[in-house]
Order: sequence, then C-alpha cells, then structure tokens
Amino acid sequence: MMWRLKFFLDFEKEEKWLEEMAWKGYQLESTTFGYTFRYTEPEDATIKIDHRVFSRKSDFINYCTLFEDSGWEHIAGNRWSGTHYFKKVNEESEDDIFSDQMSRAGKYKRLSKTFLELAICYLPILFLFMYSSNTMNLGAFVNPKELYLTPGLWDKQGVSFLWSFLFETPFALMRGLFLTFIPISTCMFFVCSYKANRLYEERR
Repeated sequence: MMWRLKFFLDFEKEEKWLEEMAWKGYQLESTTFGYTFRYTEPEDATIKIDHRVFSRKSDFINYCTLFEDSGWEHIAGNRWSGTHYFKKVNEESEDDIFSDQMSRAGKYKRLSKTFLELAICYLPILFLFMYSSNTMNLGAFVNPKELYLTPGLWDKQGVSFLWSFLFETPFALMRGLFLTFIPISTCMFFVCSYKANRLYEERR
C-alpha cells in the first residue's frame, strides 16, 4: 500500500495524475483522507471522475450499475463523498463517461454547490464563535500571548519561565488551532466553491 496527500479542483488534472500512477503500477484503492494505492502490474488505464452526492443508497447503487453496464468500474468514492472514480474495463466502451461538453462541465457545477453548502453550514458556527467572548478571544489574533493561560507566566524569569512556557505552549497551539479552524475552513469552502464555478464556466 502507498498513501499520498493531494488536493485537486480540476478533475482533468486529477485524472491525468491517477492514470500516470496506474502506469507506474499503483492502482487507486481509496480516497478517504488522501489517496491510497495498492501495487499492481503497470497498466495503461483510463480513469474518469464525476461528482454527485446521493441521499439514498438505492440511487447510488443504480448510478454505479449504470456505469458498470457501460464498461466502467467504480473504483473509489461513496454516496456521501460526492467524488466518484471510474476505470474503463471494456475496450469497446467510449473513452469518456460523459456524452457531451455540457454534461462534462456539470460536475464542476455540482462540486461548487457542495463547497457552498459546506460553507453555509459553517457560517452559524463562525458567527457563534465571533460573538461569544467565552468561546473565542479575538484578541489572540493580534496578541498570541493571550493563548497562554498560566497565571503570571510573562512575569517569570529564567528556568521558571522556560519550564512554564514550554509546558503551556502545546496547549496554546491547540487553542490557536481551535480558534482559527472554523474561520479558515469557512473561507476555504467559499474560495473552492468560487473556483469550481469558474471551471464550470470555462469548460461548459
């Protein structure tokens, strides 16, 4: 097994990379927390990607069956992940899973919608953090010292200060991470939604 951490918004670039990995003998096994590959014989694989979210298991099964009947094997992705990976297994099948340019571009529109929904889901949490002084100390963005809660820490000197500082730092880093995770994630989802929509406009 081999694991790789990458992030793609452009599915065409991702498909090309996965086909290059298959040529080196690494077949995609899973896309949960990065890409997991298993070593196989090198092959000249054709891999295509779609993006759809299914609320019902039966719809997802029918979706996969439709592609299997057309000569494409579903190799990664689940009904909740949204992104689905297919490998061509029938040489007589078409080289693409989409019939025209508009349907091919549609996956970016669906991806943009997914990121936008995630951003909107995070907004109430972000507002709660911003207006709750007990949860989020906005002053820590300007003065990181406020992440350190040890009484009198900054009045200490020498070994006493060094020991207290080193002991408190891991906890301060965790507080800082907690402080920035929601705002950064929300902004990231909005940016990804915008970029995916730009790809849709360019490719349709």
